[in-house]
Amino acid sequence: MAVEVYVVRHGNTFDRGDVVTRVGARTDLPLSTSGNAQAEKLATNFAEHGLTFEAAYTGPLKRTRETLDRILKDCPSKQDTEILEFLREIDYGPDENMPEGDVVARIGQDAIDLWESDFIVPDGWQVDVESLEKDWAAFLAKVAETYSEGKIIVVTSNGIARFAAKVSEAHSDIKLKLGTAAFGIIEVEQGKPPAIKSWNMKLLEA
Repeated sequence: MAVEVYVVRHGNTFDRGDVVTRVGARTDLPLSTSGNAQAEKLATNFAEHGLTFEAAYTGPLKRTRETLDRILKDCPSKQDTEILEFLREIDYGPDENMPEGDVVARIGQDAIDLWESDFIVPDGWQVDVESLEKDWAAFLAKVAETYSEGKIIVVTSNGIARFAAKVSEAHSDIKLKLGTAAFGIIEVEQGKPPAIKSWNMKLLEA
């Protein structure tokens, strides 16, 4: 049987009226009021479907840890949470924590679009694409070796989550970006390539 890996993006770090910036690896913001509400809603939805996780993983930043902590209050993990450095977030270089309008002005919308669609790293961003692909592939392979069934949860940021989709089958058929507090499900099974079951979902349906 396949294991389902729930790849979750953290909740909002800004609320309505805030100046939204490009929050990366060096900007450790907590969840905002709306972000906490998103995490709460996700936890409630998962609990309604009776989810229990074999293991839980997250990056070291507050926004991901807080999102996972809220989910695990309603949907416990059978093992202690493990923090993995590769799940942190990408480093946006000179655009780190800058207003999005300033980022577009510096690198252009075309550069952002190419990043979103083709993983072409904009000038100045610190992203080791090859390492992120290897890290995700190794992580998913380890999950397949360790568990024969059940569910695993991973909470990270959008810049990192997209690489889980990239190394999984059918990634070309989906929009790689995860919305805030959205998630995807990747099925892994020893001896088979990881495969996306769903992506960019806000809630599990009945």
